[in-house]
Amino acid sequence: MIDKLEAILDRYHYLEEKLSDPDVLSDMKHFAKVNKEYKDLSEIVDTFKEYKITASNIESAREMLKDTDPEMKEMASMELDILEPKLLELDEKINYLLIPKDPEDSKDVVFEIRSGTGGDEASIFAGDLFRMYTKYFESQGWKVEILDENPGSAGGFNKIVMEIYGADVYGKLKFESGAHRVQRVPKTESQGRVHTSAATVVVMPVFEEEDIDIRKDELRTDTFRAQGAGGQHVNKTESGVRFTHLPTGIVAESTDSRSQHKNREIALSRLYVKVREAAKEKTYLEQKDKRKSLVGSGDRSDKIRTYNYPQNRLTDHRINLTLYNLDKVVDGDLEEIIQSLQRAENAEKLKGNDD
Repeated sequence: MIDKLEAILDRYHYLEEKLSDPDVLSDMKHFAKVNKEYKDLSEIVDTFKEYKITASNIESAREMLKDTDPEMKEMASMELDILEPKLLELDEKINYLLIPKDPEDSKDVVFEIRSGTGGDEASIFAGDLFRMYTKYFESQGWKVEILDENPGSAGGFNKIVMEIYGADVYGKLKFESGAHRVQRVPKTESQGRVHTSAATVVVMPVFEEEDIDIRKDELRTDTFRAQGAGGQHVNKTESGVRFTHLPTGIVAESTDSRSQHKNREIALSRLYVKVREAAKEKTYLEQKDKRKSLVGSGDRSDKIRTYNYPQNRLTDHRINLTLYNLDKVVDGDLEEIIQSLQRAENAEKLKGNDD
């Protein structure tokens, strides 16, 4: 571990020098990339420096224990009582910080909510999820652009698609993909019976074109006039974009925006995610004992969470988390859930490192 940390420290000093390099300073995109990596390494470097100082002080205190002076020995013993637990804490923190970070965690996302089973109540629930998430986005200081919306006949949404911009958006929202189930008495229910309805969430990282390692000669691009209840613009211009990945036959399209350029970005990101997921699935089948990520497949059939209104209870089925503060959660207080999911994912990664 020490060798790895020394290599990180060398990299940190190299980046520090690069930040004052005129060639880097003159290229804002390159500067931003170097500065981000430098900042990302800062916490682990600071912790490692503190670890080395603490280890050195422990060594000095152990030498003092050999002293014949009783007062010196007592002082050394008292110092070790403080320093040794501190070294263990720093060691644990370093192990946590060494967990490989998913480079996609910093990406912006396309965030889609659709009503599922349950008719009008499912659309109303999709609207409640939209309100819950937008309050959370606001608390994070993220920006939201609505790309497409299809309101439900009794309120809420049959479908709503947004793009979310900010810091570490995908890292926090990637666990939200899947089926969300609600148990409550619908407003339309005269007998007071509890009904179960569902809505689905899909969270997709937005990739820059240079991030996508699919060759252009492997793509077929089609544009078309979008159909459906997406607004009047959809039938007037060829804003819809469809990509076909010729080697695999995988197809992805977007009609979520009235801008063909934006639809091209979304469709290309969707295609890239699908191609990568197909490759991951192939690897998974070849190595069946590989752990399944908490993020899951993002499949709409993956039931991830239940919102039980009569009992004010929320259950996340992936990590067996149950909270009795549903009223706060639906008002946008999602941080405890998201942090629990992040901790569970990090624990899985640590197990993977030990194997």
